[in-house]
Amino acid sequence: MDAKPLSVLLQDLRDERAAEVPFPPGETRVSLTRTRRFAAEPLPMLLDAYERFGPVFTLRLFHSNVVFMLGPAANHYVTVSHASNFTWREGHFRDLIGLMGDGLLTIDGEFHRRSRMIMLPAFHHKHIAAWVDVISEETNRALDELAPGAHLDLYAWTRRLALRVAMRALFGLDPDGELARAVDAAGLFEQGLSFYSSEYLLRILRTPFSPWARMQQAARKLDVIIYGEISRRRATGQRGSDILSLLLDAEDEDGSRLSDRQIRDEVMTLLFAGHDTTTSTVSFMFYELARHPAVVERLLAEQDEQISGQGPTAPQLTSGELEQLEMVLDETLRMYPPAWIGPRRSVEAFEFEGHAVPARAFVNYCSWASHHLPEVFEDPEEFRPERFTPEGRAALAKGAYVPFGGGSRTCIGMRFGQLEVRTIATLLLSRFTLSLADGFKLSVRQMPTISPKHGLPMVVHERARAPAAGLPAAA
Repeated sequence: MDAKPLSVLLQDLRDERAAEVPFPPGETRVSLTRTRRFAAEPLPMLLDAYERFGPVFTLRLFHSNVVFMLGPAANHYVTVSHASNFTWREGHFRDLIGLMGDGLLTIDGEFHRRSRMIMLPAFHHKHIAAWVDVISEETNRALDELAPGAHLDLYAWTRRLALRVAMRALFGLDPDGELARAVDAAGLFEQGLSFYSSEYLLRILRTPFSPWARMQQAARKLDVIIYGEISRRRATGQRGSDILSLLLDAEDEDGSRLSDRQIRDEVMTLLFAGHDTTTSTVSFMFYELARHPAVVERLLAEQDEQISGQGPTAPQLTSGELEQLEMVLDETLRMYPPAWIGPRRSVEAFEFEGHAVPARAFVNYCSWASHHLPEVFEDPEEFRPERFTPEGRAALAKGAYVPFGGGSRTCIGMRFGQLEVRTIATLLLSRFTLSLADGFKLSVRQMPTISPKHGLPMVVHERARAPAAGLPAAA
């Protein structure tokens, strides 16, 4: 949102009043109670509305009507078959531009297509396999700090680990170097993204000490790292296998180079996406494993059977050869998709499932809610990794399972994120077992990603079986 948020909100209202077709059925009266409830617990609200109104419905949240589209057909419609009729930049996460700038996450249309083409080579499977060593080294370093009997917040532990990995693999920056040590990047991302856990009314403010001011402060401090490294690389000519090196030398389709600002925006976006989703997924995975010891036993049996004393191989981690772990990862992403909602805005009016939706309407698909529909996933509140056997996956309807979005906006770092989660989980399980702290009750926080609201306090225990060794060099 720009520096005049009130004018943006007024334009939203004008667009709504100018609608030439009615909004789908739902709850369209102004209600601060509904708005606050949605901010605190959106999942039960959306599932209830789905039961009452069907796969497309309207909820008035804060100042405007918002159309929600749930279910496999809705996910496919928004992300694939009619994706060109929706923009991201003017949706409900538009304030992220204040932190991310114009990176892949916040841009649309031709600019998005050209930017994605520049980025794609860095996420080729050969590059991803080469990052196994980095992830392994950082994970083992973090695990060396743990011991049986220790208490830790797994969410905070994983955030620090994942950000170190992102700095090295995506940015080519030494996380122990002087520049990185001068700035608490993990804390700054937490500070910036806390904008989305503040009251809706407070998000409008652009005053000192407002949530917006805190997000801007975090962005400026993170810029010290990013612009500093861009400047150093340009001056020295140093390059590596990281994303920053690629961007510094990349040429657009017309032969022009990216500006420092464009590079900064892409790096900021990848640093955010490259650690935040991994942090949430690892946390939720081990929350569920702590509650399902039989699943842990299957994972440990798989490790003992398939992983040699030299540790898991790069192919095992990049291709999903560890089937039990792969099913646990898939089920975790079903129950807790980090990018839980896909905020969009319609370009032109359209019809879906017998209901018209106006042009310029806020339209959201929601993987979190869609993944909890009982007609799609039986007993959706139960953690059942066996849903994702090869046969079970093949039987899923198109659009039923979309933890990474779909179509041209499928998360570009999806394979990297999966590799990172597999590696962290495999190495952690090879050395320790984790249990939940006494009395802990999970509460989920909704920001651009979902995460444990109060962290994830756990207790470290020694693994019963002999641990596997560290990862070998990637082939």
